[in-house]
Amino acid sequence: MASIKDVAAEAGVSVATVSRVLNSHPSVSVEARTRVLAAVEALGYRPNAVARSLRTAQTRTLGLVISDVLNPYFTELARFVEEEARALGYSVIIGNADERPELQDHHIRTLIDRRIDGLLVSPADGGSPLMRDVALSGTPMVFVDRWIPGIDVPVVRADGTGAVKDLVAHLHGLGHRRLAIIAGPAATTTGNERVEAFREAMRGLGLALPDAYIGQGDFQAASGRRATERFLALAEPPEVVFAADNLMALGALDAIRARGLRVPDDIALAAFDDIPWFVHTDPPITAIAQPTADLARAAVRALADLIEGRTPQSVTLPARLVVRRSSGGAATNQRSDR
Repeated sequence: MASIKDVAAEAGVSVATVSRVLNSHPSVSVEARTRVLAAVEALGYRPNAVARSLRTAQTRTLGLVISDVLNPYFTELARFVEEEARALGYSVIIGNADERPELQDHHIRTLIDRRIDGLLVSPADGGSPLMRDVALSGTPMVFVDRWIPGIDVPVVRADGTGAVKDLVAHLHGLGHRRLAIIAGPAATTTGNERVEAFREAMRGLGLALPDAYIGQGDFQAASGRRATERFLALAEPPEVVFAADNLMALGALDAIRARGLRVPDDIALAAFDDIPWFVHTDPPITAIAQPTADLARAAVRALADLIEGRTPQSVTLPARLVVRRSSGGAATNQRSDR
């Protein structure tokens, strides 16, 4: 009877590669997979059923790959994911992609090698071939916050369209007409969605959004600083800067202060993604708050359903506007998940 070593020798690959092919691991190349399957057929190899059952037994461990652990929004999300997973009897291993697709894929491969039962992922880009392979392999996976169009897995996210519309209406009501946005990466769904929601809200009030008032950021503070410096250097700078995430908003605040300007007296500021210490900045920052705790809980429950053979639906929860002094209006100083 042929052994797994015989299959490896016949295919010209390692025993580990044969094992990955037999367990539908997504990291194996198409060419190696073809050779291994041909060798299995030629030698009549049949895996040991007991060994396979041991390999495929549940580990009660989930993998969570987040876009940036330094972003307070994702730090909170990870905390609530771990809390809900623990309540359901799972442990969580966290990988930080640092907004780098190649690092994201490294973490996903590592987590699968550790035989996690399922994956929660907030994609760092919109077209990872590995992510598609993971979904096709049958590994339970749920996207949280961000998603990749065309990959058929449950998505748990917040819809900020209504909150962005409320923000623009609030700013318009205060008399602001020149509104600028620091957009997130175009390769991410949230980057595209937020700038389009802002554009539509502006259009609905008859306001123009010229190209000069659109800054390209990367969800990092430095990009918010650079975009705001460019806005402030314009012959007619904007009256408001809206940053599409919290770190870019802090970068924008740095750039405004470096010019000796005051918020909101000289220029107003708002952000997407409320965080606990926005109430402690001077002035407190108007923000769109996502229901972080509810998103985390819904994502973990959806993944647990997949692992246990059920078919969960995608979940979309509304974000909401929290008005504070940075926009010049009356403050509410509330958060959505407390």
